[in-house]
Amino acid sequence: MDEQIKSKTAAYTGAEYIDSLKDSREIYIHGERVKDVTTHPGFRNSVRMVARWYDKFHELKDTIGVPTDNGSDNLTHPFFLGDRSAADCVKSRDAVSELQRVAYGWMGRSPDYKASFLGTPGANFGFYGEYAQNAKNWYAKSQERLDYWNHAIVNPPIDRHKAIEEVRDVFIHVEKETDAGLVISGAKVVATGSALTHYNFIAHYGIPIKDKSFAVLFTAPMDSAGVKLISRTSYELNAAVAGTPFDYPLSSRFDENDSILVFDEVLVPWENVFIYGDVEKLNMFFPASGFIPRFTLHGCTRLAVKLEFIAGLFSKAVEATGSKDFRGVQTAVGEVLAWANLFKGLTDAMVHNPIPWDGTDGYVLPNVFSGLSYRVFAPMAYGRIKELIERHVASGLIYLPGSSLDFESDAVRPYLERFVRGSNGYAAIDRVKLLKLLWDALGSEFGGRHELYETNYAGNYENIRIETLLTAQATGQLAAMHKFAEECIPHSPSKSLISLS
Repeated sequence: MDEQIKSKTAAYTGAEYIDSLKDSREIYIHGERVKDVTTHPGFRNSVRMVARWYDKFHELKDTIGVPTDNGSDNLTHPFFLGDRSAADCVKSRDAVSELQRVAYGWMGRSPDYKASFLGTPGANFGFYGEYAQNAKNWYAKSQERLDYWNHAIVNPPIDRHKAIEEVRDVFIHVEKETDAGLVISGAKVVATGSALTHYNFIAHYGIPIKDKSFAVLFTAPMDSAGVKLISRTSYELNAAVAGTPFDYPLSSRFDENDSILVFDEVLVPWENVFIYGDVEKLNMFFPASGFIPRFTLHGCTRLAVKLEFIAGLFSKAVEATGSKDFRGVQTAVGEVLAWANLFKGLTDAMVHNPIPWDGTDGYVLPNVFSGLSYRVFAPMAYGRIKELIERHVASGLIYLPGSSLDFESDAVRPYLERFVRGSNGYAAIDRVKLLKLLWDALGSEFGGRHELYETNYAGNYENIRIETLLTAQATGQLAAMHKFAEECIPHSPSKSLISLS
């Protein structure tokens, strides 16, 4: 294994990443198979944005990179390694934040997102029992090239009133065992970004399972025979048909295409299996694997970057529409800034106050209590921010020409220059570009998808709250709060030694 690692090259460059997607992956959109995801108009710009992520890592690797711990001596992204100190956590957070700025926080499933899991097996390989060596191997391999993994963990919204085992025709399960591996069929939702990735990580989230054939956690290369993606409409493609990047500056570049992920008798080699047949262990994966504290760190860091972008955009929009000095508008901008600062502050709390990871050799995890708070408050914040912007920018979001072509029309442009000019020195074209960007963030189909995404990204409404409660119970946090409250309860109904009169 060591010699194999030492022969590998360093992390993908942008060009190498693009070339790595030119394989036999089976993706369908509008009823047709995509021949090359790197050139198809529904995916090509998003592919290039991910390539920029890799190029940015190379540009900054001497600043944000750290040596691998697999014996290769190459530099890697710190989040692909296990953390042993608060300083390690800070470096991981800062690397995530810096690279999120490439897409302004709009591509949450960036290559380092799945490092939320990939950075854990080295510390926690024992959790995987008979598949512990697989965990160690993937930990060593993925940090080398910064392999791009996605995940699909939620069952499709079909027959959810039934037990999981009663929906065998739809949900991911093992068809049979072979000497070569497991044959797996079923579907997952919504496989965000899968079309752009190297591997799909398949796990289970939700109601506990009971049947061994559903107790499987594994990875599968995107070009595995029988793996199929059925893509939703491409916002990138729609933007190209309906306008230009001028008109759809986010839709045209940052579409993390969501897809229906189908496994049709896919052979998963044994070396790609992490859990199989152990129902209890599969049901314990999320609380015991270290994934939740780390994915909440990545998600909160990404959201903080995105909200800084939105706050800046909002402030500029009210300047361009001439309302920035109104007191009500100032309170709205101030609130959005407070939300952005809140989530940045939560990441500080997570990395500067890590929690020792019991059962590992000196590893730590980001503070899970702050991470769980992010999960609960992020959906509330996003809806509130959208409401504030729509309320205070108001008609400015739609008092816009339909296309960049209007500025090329001798008949139309003079009217735009006069009647659509901005306040505070904004020329008409600059006002239009700014407000089209804000509309794409909030009101377009791309913007609507992001609102749904932020509402459900960290888990469903009930689970994110119940899991906060369960964690408080399991760690003793709630018991300590009980004890604190009980200190104030009088010990007997008799008169207190201290008169309250």
